[in-house]
Amino acid sequence: MEYGLHLAVSDPAVKPEQLIRFVQRAEELDFFCVTVADHIVIPRNIASPYPYTLDKKYPGHGHHLEQVTVMSVLAGATQRIRLVTSVMIAPYRHPVVVAKMLSTLDFLSHGRVILGLGVGWMKEEFELVGAPRFEDRGRVTDEYIRAFKELWTKESPAFEGAYCRFSELTFLPKPVQKPHIPIWIGGHSKQALRRAAELGDGWHPIGGVPTVPLEPDDLRRSLETLAHYAEKAGRNPREITVAFKASLFDRAMESRAGRRRRFIGGTEQIASDVRDYQKAGVDCLILDVRTPDPAQTLERLDWLAQEVLPMV
Repeated sequence: MEYGLHLAVSDPAVKPEQLIRFVQRAEELDFFCVTVADHIVIPRNIASPYPYTLDKKYPGHGHHLEQVTVMSVLAGATQRIRLVTSVMIAPYRHPVVVAKMLSTLDFLSHGRVILGLGVGWMKEEFELVGAPRFEDRGRVTDEYIRAFKELWTKESPAFEGAYCRFSELTFLPKPVQKPHIPIWIGGHSKQALRRAAELGDGWHPIGGVPTVPLEPDDLRRSLETLAHYAEKAGRNPREITVAFKASLFDRAMESRAGRRRRFIGGTEQIASDVRDYQKAGVDCLILDVRTPDPAQTLERLDWLAQEVLPMV
């Protein structure tokens, strides 16, 4: 199993040099990837329910670094570690522009980009950035994925869809990775599983949070559904990467309702959780070691790499 880390791009106190140092240290410790979240603007009034908190309120604020820009800076500061959009909200940007941005970054980084892609949840942000209708986001995402593949793989790309159309164009450079940049589909719904099975190279759910525990047994059942959809689409489910993103909580954090939450506790407890997800079928486990203190974040990173993961 490979391991990744989530990057703190929504903390207004974070400094550029801290982001670079974190990713360079992750590369030194031989982590596979870092993931970068996507928000363009944060509406001041949000009625849309946030999927990952018990009160359904989004805990973020207005400070969000732009996703691909961050990845471009980090690509120039590193050599091997993979850079993942986790996730890019597909309808927010025109697919031809996104395809060009990512193929350029893949070219400049010598093939280190992974496109984590999701449909989005915040209707208000859709409206502010002029995206297609929120209610159409699933169909838009499916169509944009097909457009990406057309642009990235065809010598003379042409596409005619309900939300995107193009022809008679030259699209260069193509991505370094062949046949194209890997696409990991975010989400844990049946629609996300179907999208991953039919159109993705990976399934990229979030779990280990109060609203979506996604315990190993839950994950196994979801993988059975994924396999069913893949086989129905004529694909081998074993060729679809399972990239599971969970939080690595503070060791001192209390459990809820008397039950320890996954990735809370000491070295052996967390190593045991990692083993459970590995047995359930996870290929890449992505953890979040962020704290308000950059020095403490680096300490937690070293602890994870040097004490926890060697026990798996």
